[in-house]
Amino acid sequence: MEANGQVKTATNICVYYLGKDSDEQPQLTLDIAEPHTQALEETADKGVDLVYSLNDRPPWYLCILLGFQHYILAFGGIIAIPLILAEPLCIQDNNVAKSQLISTIFFVSGLSTILQTTIGTRLPILQGGTFSFITPTLAILALPKWQCPAPQKAAVLSVHIQNGTSHMQMVNSDEVWMSRMREIQGAILVSSLLQIVLGFSGLVGLVLKFIGPLAIAPTINLIGLSLFIEAGKKSGGHWGIAALTVCLILLFSQYLSKVDVPMIAYMDKKWKVFQYPLFKLFSSDEYGFSARTDINLNAVTNSPWFHVPYPGQWGMPTVSVSSVLGMMAGVLASTMESIGDYYACARLSGAPPPPTHAINRGIAVEGIGCILAALWGTGNGTTSYSQNIAALGITKVGSRLVLQTTGILMIVLGIFGKFGAVFITIPDPVIGGMFLVMFGMIAAVGISNLQYVDLNSSRNLLILGFSTFSGLVLPTWFHSNPGIIDTGIKELDQVIVVLFTTHMFIGGFFGFILDNTIPGTDKERGIKSWRDKVQHGSKNTCDQSCYDIPFCNAVLNRLRCFQYLPFLPSYKTTQQVLSLQVVFKHKPTLRQCPKKNVTTCCGES
Repeated sequence: MEANGQVKTATNICVYYLGKDSDEQPQLTLDIAEPHTQALEETADKGVDLVYSLNDRPPWYLCILLGFQHYILAFGGIIAIPLILAEPLCIQDNNVAKSQLISTIFFVSGLSTILQTTIGTRLPILQGGTFSFITPTLAILALPKWQCPAPQKAAVLSVHIQNGTSHMQMVNSDEVWMSRMREIQGAILVSSLLQIVLGFSGLVGLVLKFIGPLAIAPTINLIGLSLFIEAGKKSGGHWGIAALTVCLILLFSQYLSKVDVPMIAYMDKKWKVFQYPLFKLFSSDEYGFSARTDINLNAVTNSPWFHVPYPGQWGMPTVSVSSVLGMMAGVLASTMESIGDYYACARLSGAPPPPTHAINRGIAVEGIGCILAALWGTGNGTTSYSQNIAALGITKVGSRLVLQTTGILMIVLGIFGKFGAVFITIPDPVIGGMFLVMFGMIAAVGISNLQYVDLNSSRNLLILGFSTFSGLVLPTWFHSNPGIIDTGIKELDQVIVVLFTTHMFIGGFFGFILDNTIPGTDKERGIKSWRDKVQHGSKNTCDQSCYDIPFCNAVLNRLRCFQYLPFLPSYKTTQQVLSLQVVFKHKPTLRQCPKKNVTTCCGES
């Protein structure tokens, strides 16, 4: 059956009786002609292509090796978030606090990964910090009430602390950034409830009907474009080191991507040399002073060996309406990204396209992961990582056990305080060079959604250009004119400022409204081709049972009420009944077949 609902193949439906004296009910068999054979051949081909598919269990040592590779791939994206937030949170010079944030975000990312691979979509998909939350976070912290204290006060405070004269002042210094962190925690905590509602209620499918490439492209594109200032700040410490970092990333990830490196392995009771595409997996006061690697060594010496993150470690989260509404834009953007990731991950791991219940449950679990991040205090949420999905196609290992191992590694390494502190010693220009490539890639990912859109249409060009340009102009104007909004209601003023200084909210809002109100065909808008590309064309080695929640099937299938919950596997039973009703509307010819000749009888028609 094609996407438009037209049946392309003839389906023979045969009813046979087991005998006159048999107590069993008549059996119904569906026989699909040529496409059935083709599907089996495609599955076999895909099985050869994958070394380990979704349900396979590789040896423990291979799980650890590949799990650590996924950890390295996610490293850049996860560590970038606390380093970006350090300055607006007023902890630029507090290396111990930064190392604790890094340990916390790795710890929570590990928890979220295990949740997603075990009870979420159950696909081998890694969860980590999301840049979708960075833009609204920066907009919230840019409000006048959250501006960092004047440098003079900070300098006096630093002198008192170094002289050991005032422990209370050190406590006050921590309170400066912890109060800001609690505001971000509260915003993420409440706004993530929207993601949970979208998932558990099944509204994700309804929302997606109105979201197309012209709404997604400016939203994701502006995530990358809006962060160019952060990349410039870090790279500006020493442009030579930043340029060298960019060159090395390009060398390893692009120019050497097809170069196989000889490696040694012990297989079949003897040592063997084999070729491995190493670079496809491991891509890596005075001007120039910030490029030195020894200026932050105190972060390693001052950090404890073990630091176990725990909920509420920065205090009780605070909630304000403006922060919550601004953060909701990040929640919606993260949701749209993740749904596309689910389909891509299914294709590369040998799984069938994810059913509705798996998508709903995956989005809900991502919302739970964001709530965990808010409770622990990472300053961010969690989302699916596309670069780790791409690694599945390179390693040919789509086992969920590997990603569960990655989650465990992230939790364990997040407990080691010294390990998180080592990342603080990475010079700013090196981080800046990484940002130049990373943020550029995010912007490009947004643009890539336009491949499904008719770019010869003036309608589409108008929507794309206006939504993207507005997403740059309005926030810049609001930042240049502080205090311009004065409705007389302080809370309403903050809501307006946060929303209109969030780049991706402006771009996504205008893209969504214009794309759904200006007349245009589905083909012109790219809706049809985008959905066909995302949801179809996978060759799989697993059946739909790979999305079932472990140890729950017996209970879920026994109670009929679970059939109506759109996030449970039993929900597909209702869908199967409806599909059978559609088949029977064609009034197929039913023939009685002898028990011993069922296959022959049904195959003759």
